[in-house]
Amino acid sequence: MIHLAASAATDAGAGLLRLPHTLLEVNNALQDAVIRAAIELDVERFTYVSSALVFERATELPTTEAHLPDCPTPRSAAGFSELTGEILCRAAHDEHGLQYTICRPCDPYGPGAVPGPADSVDDLIAQALSGQRPLRILGTGEQTRTPTHVEDVAAGIVAAMSSPKGRNEDFNLAAARELSVAEIAQIVWTACDEDSAELAIEHLECTTPDAARHWPSVEKIERLLGWRARIEPEEGIAATVKWFRERGSIGSRQ
Repeated sequence: MIHLAASAATDAGAGLLRLPHTLLEVNNALQDAVIRAAIELDVERFTYVSSALVFERATELPTTEAHLPDCPTPRSAAGFSELTGEILCRAAHDEHGLQYTICRPCDPYGPGAVPGPADSVDDLIAQALSGQRPLRILGTGEQTRTPTHVEDVAAGIVAAMSSPKGRNEDFNLAAARELSVAEIAQIVWTACDEDSAELAIEHLECTTPDAARHWPSVEKIERLLGWRARIEPEEGIAATVKWFRERGSIGSRQ
């Protein structure tokens, strides 16, 4: 069983970044209900897809899975909700013997995404293709991310959930390159066939907790399972731009 259900913490979705209690209420109810069902059905393996947001206050970079017990608790409702789901998995294992695997995608992007906060790859693509000028990003643009293509994320989840070595383990799923949001904006701009010299950025105030750096270590999953992200940001972002263009409705950002 793979648990991916959640209310999106995006401005384009339910706007739950502005409704932190609702986000916690809905997501934690979902997590509890699905884990309870997994226990009652005695599933062979429960795979919980968490998020690198659990490390939004990490003091170890690159951030290993072993840092979690010492990592300060997330300040954001989204990060805390993801962490709660992980704790529920471990509690269900300790009390009921639920076999689990936790996967933490970091900054996933790609075809099928709904444009999210104004520092995500998908939102930057949506802005560029819909004619938004200048591009708007949250904060200074110096904050870093490790954008990871959804095909790599999917391959990592399959590798983790299908291997005996993934039983009752947690894994970070992230690309190797740490990029600033400003650098990601430049890659997006170029992928949209715009002149790099004409890129202009408007910096929006960030009113929610935001990690200065997203840089998870992937040494564990590469060592145990042989997984690593294979799609470089330039390649993946160009392919995502092509997908959005072919879809033809990016201007609405719905």
